[in-house]
Amino acid sequence: MTDKLVAETLSVDLWRSLRYFNLYRLVLASLFVFLAGTFGTMLSLGARNWQLFFSAGLLYALFVTLSFVAIHLRWPRFNWQLAVQVGGDIVGLSVLSYTSGGIQSGIGLLLLVSLAAAGMVSRGKIPLFFAAIASIAALLEHSYAVLYADGEVAQYVQVGLLSIAYFAVAWLAHTLAKYAVDSQRLAQIRGHDLASLSEANRLVMRDMQDGVLVVDELGMIMQMNPAAERLLRKSAISGSLLSSAFPMLFGQYALWKQTGSASRDTLQLGSGVQAKLRFVAIERDAAQGAVIFLEDMQRVQAEAQQIKLAALGRLTANIAHEVRNPLSSISYAAELLREDAADANQRRLLQIVLDNTQRINQIVQDVMQLNRRDRARPVVFKLDEMLHAFVAEFTLAERVEDGVMVLRGMPGVEICIDPGHFRQVLWNLCRNGLRHGKRMSGSLLLEVGVKDGRAALSVRDDGPGVSAEHQSKLFEPFFTTAADGTGLGLYIAKELCEANGAVLEYCRDGEHKGACFRMVFGELGDGHDR
Repeated sequence: MTDKLVAETLSVDLWRSLRYFNLYRLVLASLFVFLAGTFGTMLSLGARNWQLFFSAGLLYALFVTLSFVAIHLRWPRFNWQLAVQVGGDIVGLSVLSYTSGGIQSGIGLLLLVSLAAAGMVSRGKIPLFFAAIASIAALLEHSYAVLYADGEVAQYVQVGLLSIAYFAVAWLAHTLAKYAVDSQRLAQIRGHDLASLSEANRLVMRDMQDGVLVVDELGMIMQMNPAAERLLRKSAISGSLLSSAFPMLFGQYALWKQTGSASRDTLQLGSGVQAKLRFVAIERDAAQGAVIFLEDMQRVQAEAQQIKLAALGRLTANIAHEVRNPLSSISYAAELLREDAADANQRRLLQIVLDNTQRINQIVQDVMQLNRRDRARPVVFKLDEMLHAFVAEFTLAERVEDGVMVLRGMPGVEICIDPGHFRQVLWNLCRNGLRHGKRMSGSLLLEVGVKDGRAALSVRDDGPGVSAEHQSKLFEPFFTTAADGTGLGLYIAKELCEANGAVLEYCRDGEHKGACFRMVFGELGDGHDR
């Protein structure tokens, strides 16, 4: 691909050079005709035969003009056109030189320009052939002048020197052209490689999970990837100043340039987002700019948590049955003892035992759900029909009064998700909403909408909401604000959504005082059951 690109570029350059060379020839021919027609023999042009000089000048100008047409059509091919044009120069300038007095007129020196141009344009050894033809033409022209005109034999020395100059100029032009072509080819290959590396760098930066900013020595932002825009919650165009776009980050960058280290490794970016800072100089020092890396600490913590939970899942899968069997025995024995107990204090203590065995059993069940997220069987169904059935079931099971749960939004929306997982996630969100809400009319709102072109379901309550310090920890396992909570409900709900290609997120709505959780469903694809 690179060789083809270089060849096409060289071809365009060759025709352009030939066009400029022909323009020079047209100016030269027009100048001869103008001077001969205006001043006659006063300038020694056509001193030997003015009529022949003027006629040859006109024919030469006409020949050059027709050459423009051939160049425009690019026919015949380039080497033939160059050979014809240089040959025309040799013939035309030799005739003009003879009619102006021969070697002493100096017109023969103009062939040096044509030979040099041919050497620069042709990129081959053909200029040496042209030099040989020009030398033969000069010798023949002077020999004809000696035999039939007033030419002097002694001037053969000047003709010989001129011929040597022809070969010298042709060889020098050929050598310089060779070096120029090699340099041009190398520059084009390096340019293509540089463009490829730049594109690869752009793709790598685009797909990096860490934020990356490239800053030059003046503190101007040269590059910024999408991850940095997401972490900093702001985009900056190339060439903008880091100090004006991100003052907090610029302060750490300026301190790093002066001391070699930032005042703190972790930067608080707002909304509970933390990023680990790392500065890397582009050159050996910071004088040429730096690359700033922003590592999302939440992602790092989430990955560490995933590793921890994977190990926990494997452990619980092995011991869950061993735990539940004795737990069932304890619960059954406590039930029997409570029925036979006559003392109220004994019954109260046994009830405490039963409550805690049920709580432990619920924890075991929740932990076991972590191993079932990959068993999703998504199907396509209408969301509003599923919600009506769910509300009826939920209000009956949780003993919710009519009117507390309200459905609102777009009818006929289809989603693709495992119905069992969807029911489990929605049950958890609605139970949390009832626990923290006021249980009044409209306290729990289920609203169907669209986000970024994808179907979404929001669950809102009218409770106190979630504090800002707890929002970033909502989906962490074992995090709970309830005394009797396990801290696994929202985490499992988020995992089940991700297993079905959906997203569960907390909505930060300043106008709504209560909590709001939103499920954004994946796009409908082919091959799903209906």
